[in-house]
Amino acid sequence: LAWSTGMKLFIGSLPYGITETELLEIFNGYGNVVSAKLIMDHYTGQSKGFGFVEMETRSEGHKAMEDLNGKEYKHRRLVCNEAQAQKRKGSRRR
Repeated sequence: LAWSTGMKLFIGSLPYGITETELLEIFNGYGNVVSAKLIMDHYTGQSKGFGFVEMETRSEGHKAMEDLNGKEYKHRRLVCNEAQAQKRKGSRRR
């Protein structure tokens, strides 16, 4: 298993009507986008207003983060920072 040299970013405060293609286009200007994923509501199929973008290199990720954090996009002020490692959800049964 190779270690990723890329950087995964958390993107918040996205317009609810945004598509993954639009999200990809926002970040394409900063380098190679490995993946762009919007988080959708399981029941309504609507965007939850946040997602994750993985950039190929950390320098591309940092550049995108510095440029886009706090920037206005379609009347929303974006939140863009490094994604935290996902915590494993333990079983709720006892």
